[in-house]
Amino acid sequence: MKVVAACMLAVLGGNASPSADDVKKILGSVGAEADENRIELLLSGLKGKDITELVASGREKLASVPSGGSAAVASPAAGTTAAAPAAAEEKKEEKAEEEEEEDDFISNIFDED
Repeated sequence: MKVVAACMLAVLGGNASPSADDVKKILGSVGAEADENRIELLLSGLKGKDITELVASGREKLASVPSGGSAAVASPAAGTTAAAPAAAEEKKEEKAEEEEEEDDFISNIFDED
């Protein structure tokens, strides 16, 4: 998590594509140890991606996560109980596969061995 935070601080400071040395410098400035493997994993996963787009995507995902309390269960409207069309089902499967790949990347970044 500290590697992600250091990388985000670099981006907020105006460095759109921080290097491993940039992240190490930020971590060192607060006395935190820099794990070379985690830094390289994060930077390789972020290569060629826009951080602001990744944050926006993450916010959308978090918005769909239940956050306690009881939620009303919506009952399906009449006539909508039929199976979804095949095209919609394929899109869901593709999106699920993409999300699994992204979730694997994210869980590897935050894994605290």
